[in-house]
Amino acid sequence: MVNRIKPHLDQVSNIVFMFKALADDTRAKIVYALSEAELCVCDVAAVIGSSKATASYHLRLLHHMGLAKYRKHGKLVYYRLANPHIQGFIRETLDSMSSTEKRDTK
Repeated sequence: MVNRIKPHLDQVSNIVFMFKALADDTRAKIVYALSEAELCVCDVAAVIGSSKATASYHLRLLHHMGLAKYRKHGKLVYYRLANPHIQGFIRETLDSMSSTEKRDTK
């Protein structure tokens, strides 16, 4: 059993890395926003209620962490999630939390 599990532990490090990125409230909100649509830095700033500089900082971190990708269109930079599985993870987590809250209120 141990020999079957140990080779996969490196993958757990990747999960920890993603959870660390999402552990920050602002980055979690940005990832949620990007799970809904591709957004420019200005839109992200408006969604999280921050300056463009703060939004850019967090978007840059998410990009370096491999969670976000960007494309340039003229002077604007648009961000999206790097992997559709992240979008699924966000939606499933929110759905699960919603289901739990509904059960707890009964």
